[in-house]
Amino acid sequence: MKKPKWVVQKEQQKRKDAAETVWLFGLHAVRDALANPKREKLRLIVTKNAANKLAEAIAESGMTPEEVDPRKFNAPLDPQSVHQGAALEVKPLNWGKLSDVAIADDDRPQRLILLDRVTDPHNVGAILRSAEVFGALAVIGTRHNSAPETGALAKTASGALERQPYLRLRNLADTITELQSIGYLVLGLDGEAEATIETALADRHDAPIALVLGAEGPGLRQKTKETVDQLVKIDFADAFGSLNVSNAAAVALYASLPRKT
Repeated sequence: MKKPKWVVQKEQQKRKDAAETVWLFGLHAVRDALANPKREKLRLIVTKNAANKLAEAIAESGMTPEEVDPRKFNAPLDPQSVHQGAALEVKPLNWGKLSDVAIADDDRPQRLILLDRVTDPHNVGAILRSAEVFGALAVIGTRHNSAPETGALAKTASGALERQPYLRLRNLADTITELQSIGYLVLGLDGEAEATIETALADRHDAPIALVLGAEGPGLRQKTKETVDQLVKIDFADAFGSLNVSNAAAVALYASLPRKT
């Protein structure tokens, strides 16, 4: 019996995902990946200078690096990549399901960042850094129309990719609904909203809160706006104030945290 087309496509995608690898580059990104026991590491290419700087991390990882001449650095990277003489081929990290990351196992405020069509890896990398700094449980995008795990994203994240959960789920509206069902207050960032983050939260800073940010320019999709609990804005000093999405994520996270008395 011939398999249905959707079954064949699903199997093909599964095989493709299993074969997928990522090349990380730059001293910081490579060092943190080498130190991450959850990261499956496949191949390490370094110059002598980079090998010296990464000596401790390489030794602890148990990997045998391929040492190359700086003029013949043969890792398959974009020519514009600032690799600093180090490149590491790895498997993408698997952070599990939404339910694995949405509930804190400590007493920190429960915060999530959701991304609606944010495709720039540099923006997502910067958001991961902010998420780690402000204690967010995870950053969540979609399988399509969001930045995949890449060397550029990892370098911008400056190590945060190895520690900060980054999930790409099938459907953002379904993710929002699932979070609402377990008690999350889901706020969508929209410059035309009437309420600010502070006024929307008022006495609710201790609640689990998910902040949804859209791509620069188009912002949140209409479906996303209709699914969140409330649209909010960052309170700018000037009526025409604006931030790029990575800066907005940092400010929104900070504004959502409980104030110490």
